[in-house]
Amino acid sequence: MKTKNLMLVKFVGVIVGIFLCSCSLAQKDEVTDIIIYGGTSGAVTAAVQAKKMGKTVIMISPDIHLGGLSSGGLGWTDTGKKEVIGGLAREFYQRVYDKYQNPGAWKWERKADFGNQGQGTPAIDGELRTMWIFEPHIAEEVFDEWVEEMGIKLYRDEWLDRKTGVTVEDGKITSIRTLSGKEFEGKMFIDATYEGDLMAAAGVSYHVGREANSVYNEEWNGIQTGVYHHGHHFQALERPIAPYLIAGDPSSGLIAKISAENPGKKGEGDHKIQAYCFRTCMSNHPDNMVPFPRPDNYDSTQYELLVRIFDAGWKELFNKFDMIPNRKTDTNNHGPFSSDNIGMNYDYPEASYERRQEIIKEHEDYQKGLLYFLANDARVPRELQEEFQRWGLANDEFTDNANWPHQIYVREARRMIGEFVMTENELLRKKPTPNSVGMGSYTIDSHNVQRYVDESGHVQNEGDIGVHLPGPYKIAYGSIIPKMEEINNLIVPVAVSASHTAFGSIRMEPVFMILGQSGATVAALSLEKGLDVQDLPYEALKAQLLEDGQVLTMDNRILSD
Repeated sequence: MKTKNLMLVKFVGVIVGIFLCSCSLAQKDEVTDIIIYGGTSGAVTAAVQAKKMGKTVIMISPDIHLGGLSSGGLGWTDTGKKEVIGGLAREFYQRVYDKYQNPGAWKWERKADFGNQGQGTPAIDGELRTMWIFEPHIAEEVFDEWVEEMGIKLYRDEWLDRKTGVTVEDGKITSIRTLSGKEFEGKMFIDATYEGDLMAAAGVSYHVGREANSVYNEEWNGIQTGVYHHGHHFQALERPIAPYLIAGDPSSGLIAKISAENPGKKGEGDHKIQAYCFRTCMSNHPDNMVPFPRPDNYDSTQYELLVRIFDAGWKELFNKFDMIPNRKTDTNNHGPFSSDNIGMNYDYPEASYERRQEIIKEHEDYQKGLLYFLANDARVPRELQEEFQRWGLANDEFTDNANWPHQIYVREARRMIGEFVMTENELLRKKPTPNSVGMGSYTIDSHNVQRYVDESGHVQNEGDIGVHLPGPYKIAYGSIIPKMEEINNLIVPVAVSASHTAFGSIRMEPVFMILGQSGATVAALSLEKGLDVQDLPYEALKAQLLEDGQVLTMDNRILSD
């Protein structure tokens, strides 16, 4: 009896083994064509393009909400020249336009009352059926519906295991694993995160911080002491500001938000990055505003510097309350002390997830505290405070996050060092750009990087630049792919290969959508031709991009009739 039972057990074991083996083989045969890591606007357009080209695609998003900054408060779109925004990026803005053709979309104001003021061109372009200024929830609806419409397999709230979760064999990523234990095998991979986490975990070269001007023979890179391009510095004030608790007494210590470090020498590089903030959505409609909350750890001394700025006569508090539909704002930084939390994000790009959450929380507390301070502290000029008290957070935005944006503005983090590095020389047309996969046009723009005590003993900001361009510029194919000797099946359309100055223009949301589409096209064509991404003939890529509506040169820019 025991022998028969043993034989039966062995027989069952063999059958189970064959079954498990066949399942494993079936799973290996079902390797996904293109795996996209990220939830940004560029991730969405990459997924849509991959699907349109007939590829199997999986989108793995560490974020719960799709769209990154485009749905996270940045509704006052940094477009630059709209005629170079084509393809799926333009389709996004057309879908936004369609949303606002529904009269029900205008809940808190009439469409006629909104006006039509954008950044130099109309916010609503009815002739081309595009809308460039919009509410956060509308953008998120567009992204969600787009992904659902295309039948894209999406995993939300899945975080890459950055330590051991990327498998590389013979110069190719074969699979990635998330912290939840899910493993995804793919043929091509796209890192569409702001941080470049997949790129870094795969061993691709990158840079954090500002390069010295000597690295790429640039003028506007590196430390920018003595450069005052915008009004976001203390030179614009009627009188200098004392940095010490007791004016004129360095021994009394510095007031909050001023660094004691030497800023460094102009033109030299450092590992510091431009400031982050949240793009807050505010409302002044009595039925749709929530009073600014008081953070649990609120500390009014964090805003002493702002009091001194007010005392120096600064009154530009409302200059970046940019209006979006339904009596709401996309409120950005403005002035020498603002929502930009200068100097508090330096370790974010390389930090662990836990440390990043601490940095994000510190930024949230700082910015919420600033809003509460402006609405309630008696040291704020009365006329400014009374006007400010008419505003609050928009009650119908970010409803699962206490009306606070779900995405911090990661203006810059890691930047790949790829097959081609975009620099200010290409943007300023001092050097030609090879093999265009899209165009950018926004001013070379960096926010402040540090706040320090200058040689005169006064407060000063450093890092803010705004360099105008001679016109739109091409973005090189080589800037979205790693070096040949590193990884051969990865595309990086967001943390692109660019110097600090060049990235200051490229880093706009429409451009990320453009590069997301182009990156997916590279992946799809490389698969079809059995090539590494570095070996794909540019003429084949160019033909497909033009067919799909991308603007590659000014010759095929989009003009109204």
